[in-house]
Amino acid sequence: MRLNDKEIRAALKLKLQSQSTRPKAIIDELQVCNGNAIADVVALYNEAHCYEIKGISDKVERVLVQGEYYNSSFRKITLVTTENHLEKAISICPNFWGIISSTAGKSGDVRFRHIRGAKTNPHFCKEMASLTLWKSEMLSILNEQRLQRKPREFLAQLISNNKKKVELSNRICDLLVDRKLTSAAC
Repeated sequence: MRLNDKEIRAALKLKLQSQSTRPKAIIDELQVCNGNAIADVVALYNEAHCYEIKGISDKVERVLVQGEYYNSSFRKITLVTTENHLEKAISICPNFWGIISSTAGKSGDVRFRHIRGAKTNPHFCKEMASLTLWKSEMLSILNEQRLQRKPREFLAQLISNNKKKVELSNRICDLLVDRKLTSAAC
């Protein structure tokens, strides 16, 4: 069985949901950095953990471009890929990215092997991470409805100037959980 993105994604989400430390929510295809990149799977714990998936026929080299946006937006990032991409992934992914290898089991299931765990990303950018949020979410962080007419970029800069990295990362995560739960209720 040749594992593609869809098969890996479904198995990864099941794996994340069955762990003892389960995420509060999981988001598929989250736009980051004003839509410049789309994170495949984002697990929402106290902070968001981005999982980028590269199936057997994907180009693993794309993470070099996507990674710039993920590095700005997430404090934890993991590449989930297939054995054929493993050597290349190890050589091109930053050492703070986690790497998980996926293989097809004999019964057709997907098996995961942790190559290395994700470490805290030193390139997290508060301003760029804020641009993951909708304008209404940004305004709730600032608690300033009088800024409604200001552009998102201006709000992101204000947020960046007024919040510490961990505090902001936690708040973004909480807002994304609320977004996911609200959209699931509709």
